[in-house]
Amino acid sequence: MVPLMDRNLALEMVRVTEAAALASARWMGKGDGMAADDAAVQAMRSFFNSIYFDGTVVIGEGERDQAPMLYIGEKVGKGDKPKVDIAIDPLECTNSVSYGRPNAMSVIALAPQGDLLQAPDTYMEKLAVGPEAADAIDLDLPIEENLKRVSEAKNYAIQDLTVVILDRERHEELIARIRKMGARIHLILDGDVSAAIAAALPGTGIDMLVGIGGAPEGVLAAAALRCIGGELQARLVPRHKEEIERAKKMGIDDISRVYKCNELARGNNVMFAATGVTDGDLLKGVRYSKDGATTHSLVMRSATKTRRFIVTDHYFEDEPRY
Repeated sequence: MVPLMDRNLALEMVRVTEAAALASARWMGKGDGMAADDAAVQAMRSFFNSIYFDGTVVIGEGERDQAPMLYIGEKVGKGDKPKVDIAIDPLECTNSVSYGRPNAMSVIALAPQGDLLQAPDTYMEKLAVGPEAADAIDLDLPIEENLKRVSEAKNYAIQDLTVVILDRERHEELIARIRKMGARIHLILDGDVSAAIAAALPGTGIDMLVGIGGAPEGVLAAAALRCIGGELQARLVPRHKEEIERAKKMGIDDISRVYKCNELARGNNVMFAATGVTDGDLLKGVRYSKDGATTHSLVMRSATKTRRFIVTDHYFEDEPRY
């Protein structure tokens, strides 16, 4: 049995996402997504290396030769234990920061070594719901049948369900089919990690996430849902032969396999942390004032099913204090 990671590690991860959010939020609306992403990466890497743990990035922003990204295989932390695998997106929804749009946030998931799927940087078909409908969905079934099942599980009329979908040309047919069934649709430009989490939390007005997005984001969302108790089913959708070969090198032999939440993020010791950069469906963005800034974060642990929304006031003297 793998010993539980110290619960304080989850709170340390919030400090890391706060640092990345504060650094990148300065670039909101300035039209330079690369600068915003670089600011988040540098802040996250620096803060990681101030924490006593032994972490390996298994889902990051590229390969070693693509620095300054936090690359797959990079070692972070300044201790020799606990040994953990980390999935990160220093700035999910880079374009949202660049153009001042909603739903940008900094995200981290971690688990004991070997417990996070090493997903290649390709597309992934996803279907996510909250605890009430966790046993009802099946990615192999048509969307019409899944809508009926979720409707029955939640005791909602189909026309009262709200489904989140990325606003992409590839989803035009899917959107038309959902509309024909009568369900409400919330189209988003970016940010399906926050949308998947919103589908699993009460009071958000979101019932389902469906459609094709990034595979790394699918693992991050699955880690979050392991902590909440919802379900995410997913299947890789490679764009070309090179992505198929890359997936196989990562140990994925069956490209058409449907993964469940507990296969994307395994075990019972998953941690998840996120801090809002711009306002979104899940978290508020960074607010600056004359003395500093305020951040809004979420931290969760699968071992206890706790979820904490944390509002932090940061006082700036010469440099931001995380």
